[in-house]
Parts: sequence; C-alpha cells; structure tokens
Amino acid sequence: MLYWAFVFLIVAIVSALLGFTTIAGASIVIAKFLFGLFIVLFIIFLIIGLAVGRKVL
Repeated sequence: MLYWAFVFLIVAIVSALLGFTTIAGASIVIAKFLFGLFIVLFIIFLIIGLAVGRKVL
C-alpha cells in the first residue's frame, strides 16, 4: 500500500512537470488517501500487536 502511494506520488510529480494538471491532481489525491489509510492501519495493528503481546507475557 505504501509502495502504491509512492508510485502515485511520482506519477503526480512527473505529470505536473509535464503540464498534465488534471492527472497530477487526481494522482496526488489517490496518494494522500493511500498514505492516510496506511497510517491508520499501521496504528490499529500496532495497538492490537501491543495488546496481544502483553497478554502472552
């Protein structure tokens, strides 16, 4: 997921440099969404992992 966020970020940068503003805008929105989703899922799984880890110990 993080990989795809970076791919869309690169697509947005390249298309912005070439003047394709619509594609750049759409790509940056997708990249932001994927990065935000990655952060949310990372925090959720981190909390779950810490909770389960304390029960095992």
